[in-house]
Amino acid sequence: MTPASNAPDDPYDNVSPLFREGWEQDADPGQAPEAWDTPVPVGESRTLPAFPVDALPAWVGEMVAAVAEETQTPADLAGCLALAALAAAAGGRVRVRIRGRWHEPVNIYTAVALPPGNRKSAVFDLMIAPLLTVEKELKAASALKRTEAETTLKLLKAAAERATAKAGAAEAGDRATAAQEAVALAQEAEAVTVPAETQLIADDATQESLATLLAEQGGRIAIMSPEGGIFDIIAGLYSGSSNMTIFLKGHAGDMARVNRQGRPSQYVERPAVTMGLAIQPEVLDAIAKVKGADGRGLLARYLYSVPVSLVGSRTVEPEPIPDQVVDAYGERLAALTRDLADWTDPAVVTLTPEADAVMLAYQKVTEARLAKGGSLAPIIKWASKRDGAVARLATLLHLATHPAEGWRRPIEAATMAAATRLGDYFTVHALHVFDAMGADPARDAAWVLLEHLKANPPGGSFTKRDAFRSVPRSDFRTMSDLDPALALLEEHGWLRQQAPPPRSGKGGRPPSPRYQAHPAIAHGEA
Repeated sequence: MTPASNAPDDPYDNVSPLFREGWEQDADPGQAPEAWDTPVPVGESRTLPAFPVDALPAWVGEMVAAVAEETQTPADLAGCLALAALAAAAGGRVRVRIRGRWHEPVNIYTAVALPPGNRKSAVFDLMIAPLLTVEKELKAASALKRTEAETTLKLLKAAAERATAKAGAAEAGDRATAAQEAVALAQEAEAVTVPAETQLIADDATQESLATLLAEQGGRIAIMSPEGGIFDIIAGLYSGSSNMTIFLKGHAGDMARVNRQGRPSQYVERPAVTMGLAIQPEVLDAIAKVKGADGRGLLARYLYSVPVSLVGSRTVEPEPIPDQVVDAYGERLAALTRDLADWTDPAVVTLTPEADAVMLAYQKVTEARLAKGGSLAPIIKWASKRDGAVARLATLLHLATHPAEGWRRPIEAATMAAATRLGDYFTVHALHVFDAMGADPARDAAWVLLEHLKANPPGGSFTKRDAFRSVPRSDFRTMSDLDPALALLEEHGWLRQQAPPPRSGKGGRPPSPRYQAHPAIAHGEA
């Protein structure tokens, strides 16, 4: 019997036939190879998860599912709007303390990208109707207070004017006393505040009008719109330049100064802006180009959703929304909004030890994936806010689970676990969105070339000419078309360009650049 050979497999066996003509083995087997870092992914396609409706409290999830059925729209749209509606009810009125001094407000920014024809307006009307009902009630309730304040102010101003005139005409001995009376009346008039008409929701707002709304509405406002017009405003539609400071502070809860013409400056201690938006997919590309939107962190504040459109596959006889589902959703969301409407000092919700353990485990996963080469490294700005977003979502789910007393009891582990599922959902969609925002010909070409190399292992090294011979002409028409793809793959750690051999001095064409492939693709191991 012939003994089995212990000799290593011929590395040539793992080289694609497309690359064998110019193949060379890696460095001298006796020489230790230079270590490779984990390469950075290049725009890979992803399967986007569906919205986890079952992570929502029953009365919210039933409404989301029923609205999605009747309107024949992805549940992602109604689901994200339900979360935004809860944030509109609780934003600025509740905060969550995770541990130590780490607190988060509960307002969120959501943006769902869907093409035209997806009945976004119909879904918006159904999901925010309870908020508009409460807004109308609060306006009516505040009308008497406004009338009283306006009348008092008018009387005090008139009295102050009469006192001023009297002081001006008084004899020298009486003038000081009369002047004091006039000043006192003027100060009393200045101290009267006429409450603004209650507003919970705005369609869109400029930086200046949003700051005014926050000052007038007790530090909170929700922008809910089935369009993406707010991004045009942020980009400078009316001002001529991008201005996003209040939108940044309104998400983080950082103190904002409000300057209003003819009135003293005001400070909003903890501004809370909520956004629930539906946008056209191409708007994602546009907002990525807004000056400062990425660098200042605006893009990192949104929870993105890019569901698959159902247009073309919808049933024309869907099940209508059951009345009891609409009633339960409307009554509970309205009650939560009313209960929190007049609060000026936010309630602070805490976590049970078990919920904190779930949160801590999630944080550890996030941190590990932020490391170089980790799955979240390409979206580090967004992912750095992921844990805070999960804490906010957990609080919203908690308040929806206990709408009558959620601010009096801590968040439980099951609720935190449900929030982490939402966090995972939004993470995958964010990876997809930021891939799309950063799309450019070089990245697309690099991805095509990388996939080709994975499917056709080049072995230890290959030349640019080898690569050009192997790729389809439909992808790379000329050899120079490979240059940006090769450069990007080298930048991402998939390739290393080798130093050219010494020239002989006899002239002639220079050798084609040679590249060493990462072990993961060199021998078909990717």
